[in-house]
Amino acid sequence: MKNGVYSLLKARFLLNEDAVKNWRFIVFIIFLGILMIANTQRFEQKVFKIVALTNKSKELRSEFVDRRSELMKLKMESTVSEKMVEKGIFPSTIPPVKIKVREVKEKNFFQKLWQ
Repeated sequence: MKNGVYSLLKARFLLNEDAVKNWRFIVFIIFLGILMIANTQRFEQKVFKIVALTNKSKELRSEFVDRRSELMKLKMESTVSEKMVEKGIFPSTIPPVKIKVREVKEKNFFQKLWQ
């Protein structure tokens, strides 16, 4: 056992006649390690991007809610009438009149109007 550990430390398995097999395996393990590191790096970049987009989405949603509440406030009749008073336009004191349209049964009614 002492000889096995000693030969492993001296890396004799890389120098003997079957070393080509061992080198292929070592290169394969190194390739897998590099691939795993690159995959982890890409995963972390995507996680950071997701977090940034989530934060931006929350900011935009809160801004939307703020703008919508401002719009609702501006659309209120009291706010509109205050703005119009500043410009010298006052609400009407005469109530609106309902216009009734009656149906015309004559086909050539419009032609008679234009003659």
